[in-house]
Amino acid sequence: MNNKNEPPRDIPGLGFSDRLLTETEAAKVCDAALSEWSVDGKKVLLIIPDHSRTCPLDLMFRLLYERLAPRAKALDFLVALGTHPPMSEQRICDRVGISVEEWHTKYPKARFFNHLWKDPDHLIEVGRLTRNQISDVTDGMFEMDISITCNRMVLDHDIGIIVGPVFPHEVVGFSGGNKYLFPGISGREIIDFFHWLGAVITNPVIIGNKWTPVRRVVDAAAQLVSMERRALCMVVKGEELAGLYYGTPEEAWSAAADLSRDIHIEYHDKPYHTVLSCAPAMYDDLWTGGKCMYKIEPVVADGGTVIIYAPHIKEISETHGRELHEIGYHTRDFFLKQWDAYSHYPWGILAHSTHVKGIGAYENGVEKPRVNVVMASGIPEDVCRKVNLGYRDPATIRLEDFENRRDEGVLCVPKAGEILYRWRDAPPELGGAG
Repeated sequence: MNNKNEPPRDIPGLGFSDRLLTETEAAKVCDAALSEWSVDGKKVLLIIPDHSRTCPLDLMFRLLYERLAPRAKALDFLVALGTHPPMSEQRICDRVGISVEEWHTKYPKARFFNHLWKDPDHLIEVGRLTRNQISDVTDGMFEMDISITCNRMVLDHDIGIIVGPVFPHEVVGFSGGNKYLFPGISGREIIDFFHWLGAVITNPVIIGNKWTPVRRVVDAAAQLVSMERRALCMVVKGEELAGLYYGTPEEAWSAAADLSRDIHIEYHDKPYHTVLSCAPAMYDDLWTGGKCMYKIEPVVADGGTVIIYAPHIKEISETHGRELHEIGYHTRDFFLKQWDAYSHYPWGILAHSTHVKGIGAYENGVEKPRVNVVMASGIPEDVCRKVNLGYRDPATIRLEDFENRRDEGVLCVPKAGEILYRWRDAPPELGGAG
C-alpha cells in the first residue's frame, strides 16, 4: 500500500525513537510553526482529540494558547469526537489540563465546542466524492457517490489547526492528520463509508500501513474543506511526547506516522494462544475499548483467545448500543454473505462489529471466527452471550497468572489499545508479507 505522492522527508519538526522531547523543544516547534502560518487577526479553530487518545494535550494547549491568544482574532477548540458522546465542560477542561476557574480567568479567549455528528444544524456539505473518484481511491472496490459533510465551524474560521497524536489504526492504517476532520468532525455518510471500506479490507491488513485506500478517501475528502488546514502531529511514548511535526495535515501526519511505526509497533517471533488485553480507563465502553482487540489480533494464533480485561466497562456503546445489541459481533464474511439482511444497518456499526470479532469465515450457515474474543468486564454475561462474545468473570482474573509466560504462548498487555502487536512471520491475511 504505497502512495506515489509521498511527501518529502524533511518535514519540519522533531522526533526521536530513543528519547522524549523536552518542553523547550516542543515550544520551539510551536514557535517555528506559528512563525510560518498566517494567524494574526484570523479566526483560528484548533481541532483536538477527546479523552480516548493518549497525548500531552495539556502541554500543547498551554503552549499554543500562550502564542495564539495575543495574535488571533478568535481562538476556538473543537473536540473531534466522531461519533463519541459529547464531553462536559469539566471533562474538556480536565482534558486540556486546566480547571474551569482557570479557563475563565487565565485562558478567557479559549472557547470549547463538542462536535455533534448527528445534528444537521451543526453540519454543512462541503462537496461530494463522485463514484469515479471513489472507484479510483478504493482500487475499484466501491463505486458510489458520497456526500461529504463536516462541522459548519469550518466556514466560520480562517485556519484550522489539527492538534493530535498518531498511532497505528485499525480502519485507516495510522490515525491522525486529516482523520481529525473525517471522521473527527464529519457527518455520518463519510464515517460509515470509510469504516466499512476498512472492514472489508480487514484490520490486520490495514493496521500499521500508511498509504491505505481509506487514507486516500480521508485525504480526498479533506481537499473539499475550504478553510486553510494545518497540523501539529504528535507521537507519544508512554504518555509523553517523543515527536512533534508541523505543516499541512498530509505532511505532518506522514512524518509522524514514520516515527509511530518505529515506536508503536512491537514485533514478536511467534503468535500467542492466549492474550490478556487490559483496557485503560480512558476507554468508557466497548466501542472504544474494542481497540484492545484491534491492536492484538495480528499476533494471536489461529484458534487463540483474546481476553479483554476491563472491569470498568459497563456497556457496549452509549451511542450505538441499540444497533449492536441487535446485530451482535461477527466476522466480515458473516455480513458480506448475508448482505441483504444487514446492509440497512449503519456501515460504521457493522465495521466495529467485525473489528472486535476479528477475521474469520462464514460457510454453510456456520460462522468460524479465527480468534475467540472473551469479555472480562462489567458487561453482564447474558449480554455478552447475546451479542456473540465470550464471557469471563473479571473477579477471576489475576494479572500474575498471565505475566512472564510468553515462552508458554501467553501474552499480557497491561495497557492495550495503542501499541500494535505483530507476528514477525505472519501470513498476508494477518498483515505479513507472506
